[in-house]
Amino acid sequence: MSPFWVTAFLDLAPDEHEDGLALWERLTGYQRSAVRGDGGEFVSLLPTRGDDFLRVQRLGSGPSRVHLDLHVDDPFVAAEEAVGLGARVVADLGGYLTLTSPGGFTFCFVTHRASEVPPATDWPTGRSRVDQVCLDIGPSIYDEEFAFWEALTGWSPRPPQPDNEFARLTPPPGYPLQLLLQRLDQDEPTVRAHLDWCAVDRDAEVDRQVAAGATAGRRYDRGWTVLTGPAGFTYCVTARPPEEDRTR
Repeated sequence: MSPFWVTAFLDLAPDEHEDGLALWERLTGYQRSAVRGDGGEFVSLLPTRGDDFLRVQRLGSGPSRVHLDLHVDDPFVAAEEAVGLGARVVADLGGYLTLTSPGGFTFCFVTHRASEVPPATDWPTGRSRVDQVCLDIGPSIYDEEFAFWEALTGWSPRPPQPDNEFARLTPPPGYPLQLLLQRLDQDEPTVRAHLDWCAVDRDAEVDRQVAAGATAGRRYDRGWTVLTGPAGFTYCVTARPPEEDRTR
């Protein structure tokens, strides 16, 4: 059961939550929604146009991370298929199910509807938007993890190659996020993830985000710059142009 929408969740540690949420409001220009959840732990970041695809959760404990929500018509049918592909169900929370991939990456099946992809935001420095979730995967589990996500999403693959640490899963039009899968040099306890921005002008976008409160890290000539938010929450700004700009 392929998802009809994808949401990226920034799960922020308790002591990083307020600063992290405020930073991502500034970075995206989106407004936070009213709080949801029994403890007010969930908010959405609402674009001025289109449906939300970035949400923030205040964790009860543990380090900050990213997880995915896959929007499907029937979470239980989707979970059964995912388990058959190697996933594990870790929580049934009534309206949604939480699972882990074969490599231990957390994702959820949810049902709420969404269909309109927000456009990239126009800044004085150029256009930009979060448009990609990168799964960071150890070498021993990489092929299995790629096969799992390819089968689970049904998206168009750019398969792994021996001389390239990146593979990609591209959805059809109408999705806010695509998946990049990075093969790490060494194994880690679980698969983790970070967010990637597309930008018309990478360096100008990095400068804008630093002015908003992020910290710039290494600049890679291959097309991306690493940044960090509060307490080291890492993401990247890439030289990949926004999707609508690629079709002009």
